[in-house]
Amino acid sequence: MKVMPTLEGGLRIDAESADDWVYLNAITLDAAACDESLADRLGNLISDKDVASDWRDFVVPDLDEGFSAAVRNVAVAIASAQVDAGGEPGALWITPDDAADWYGALNQARLALEEVYHFGPGENVYPASLPPVPRDAFRRSQFYCAIQSLLLEHVLR
Repeated sequence: MKVMPTLEGGLRIDAESADDWVYLNAITLDAAACDESLADRLGNLISDKDVASDWRDFVVPDLDEGFSAAVRNVAVAIASAQVDAGGEPGALWITPDDAADWYGALNQARLALEEVYHFGPGENVYPASLPPVPRDAFRRSQFYCAIQSLLLEHVLR
């Protein structure tokens, strides 16, 4: 898989095999990997009971909708590009208008993987020492981070 900036100010992801499509589809699966939504997990960090109650009633629904919309938009973009390519090598375009959704969905995926596997700082993780499932999850998390970095550097300026 190759990821590169475009002249239009976005990113182009070239899926070079069917496996690359599987990897891209994992973004939305990983974003939903936790039993509890990200908005709820954030709300659980609020220790003041009065504030926490207001947070759950007024903030969580809007956060949930925004987080879910970002993941849905990314899922649709991946599915559409995959269909256009017939599951074979093909391109996926992230426009400047789509970049915030992509950044958010990738962030949700990384946070969910961290919640499930507790990797901690990446420089302290030795992938070769991990069992296969956590190793693959760590690699996906690093891949998501790389795309986020490219989005920040080239699109979300």
